[in-house]
Amino acid sequence: MPIEDASDHSTVQPAKSHTDRRNFLRSTAAASTFAAMTVPSMVHSEEATKKQTINLGIVGCGGRGSGAINDSLSINEGIKLVAAADLYADKNERLKSTLTRRHPEKIALEENKMYTGLDGYKKVLEDPDVDVVLLTTSPGFRPYHILEAVEAGKHVFAEKPSCVDPAGYQICLKAHELAEKNGTSIVTGTQYRRQVNYVGAVDKIRSGMIGDIVSATSRYCSTGIWYKNRAEGMSDTEYQLNNWMHFIWLSGDQITEQAVHNIDTMNWVMGSAPISAYGSGGRFTRPDDSEMWDNMEIDYMYPGDRNLSFMCRQVPGTRGDNSNVIYGTEANCHIGAGSTGSRIVDRNGKELWSMKGSIADAYKQEHKDLIDAVRSNQPIVELKQTAESSLTAVMGRMAAYTGQLVSWDFASKESTLDLFPKELAWDGKRPAGEYAIPGKTKLV
Repeated sequence: MPIEDASDHSTVQPAKSHTDRRNFLRSTAAASTFAAMTVPSMVHSEEATKKQTINLGIVGCGGRGSGAINDSLSINEGIKLVAAADLYADKNERLKSTLTRRHPEKIALEENKMYTGLDGYKKVLEDPDVDVVLLTTSPGFRPYHILEAVEAGKHVFAEKPSCVDPAGYQICLKAHELAEKNGTSIVTGTQYRRQVNYVGAVDKIRSGMIGDIVSATSRYCSTGIWYKNRAEGMSDTEYQLNNWMHFIWLSGDQITEQAVHNIDTMNWVMGSAPISAYGSGGRFTRPDDSEMWDNMEIDYMYPGDRNLSFMCRQVPGTRGDNSNVIYGTEANCHIGAGSTGSRIVDRNGKELWSMKGSIADAYKQEHKDLIDAVRSNQPIVELKQTAESSLTAVMGRMAAYTGQLVSWDFASKESTLDLFPKELAWDGKRPAGEYAIPGKTKLV
């Protein structure tokens, strides 16, 4: 599995009208039933592709944003990029230059529709020419941006994770409900849900090929991650936004920002969110001002007394492992990361089934499904399932950070953890990085 998900996400600030998350905690239902999982259709409507041009806008023109918009432009016909927003003008310009070389007929990005600054995203959402907006900033902003986009009547592609704390989860539930009411689509960047060997494996598990699920293991272990030194003259805010992976209010730590892919896969396999999380971890290699840990080990307990042993790690020089194994009463299912495929073997090691899959195709498929849904007027709204997987990751982080057992009911109904700053100015001050210490860090 490539770790491009943890590359440069550019960041913009939500409108001030949404900066008090606790209003959403009071007004939004505190829990949701995990959506029943269905195999997504891989068939594209020929009629849909013949309809009107669909205009795209993008918020966040860094590495993940560039990849997402390129995937959409590559797989879809009859679309144009017409608006972009980023903190920095040069990222808008680089995005336009790169995409114009690759997709010259699909770029209609004028200078007056390339917005900058913390509030630049609002211009994209206010643009009547924009039909679909891609939200690819650092994750801390995601719940706000999604909700505001839905309120603005835009169809949405939202990168994962959809939230980094329980307060953001509540906002996502509100956005999901509003999108269903308004008939606007929200497709999320959980590409494994559209990778054929993942879909095939889940289908075989559902059909009973491995018997009853007993337990599972899942790993998202890689080498180190990028770190950006502070440039001269940077304010606290600008520095943290540029070095966003290392500040929990922006990234949610590795388990939330990156390893949520495998957590989402396991929630899909298990058919629900877990009941509880208990875990540990620590830090050995992070820079002094980084708030991140570099390893976590979480035991997630799912309904039916089924345990998931989950591990994520980013330590230079260590062996990578991004595998998933589901242990059944009759056989075991191995779901490999990236494009390594899936297979089911019986207790004697005999292969019963296998399937190859391409992660590159899956990245594109999510964008194809979104545009087809818009054209056919058959909305896809999948934010809730991604929000629940994101909160599952957050619940594991909360358990590790505090050393406590954390239940789903607590995380989804009772927790008041809200990491987003109440005030955020480009030239403003921010608290220095401070990492969690189990036994001292409180569960809230």
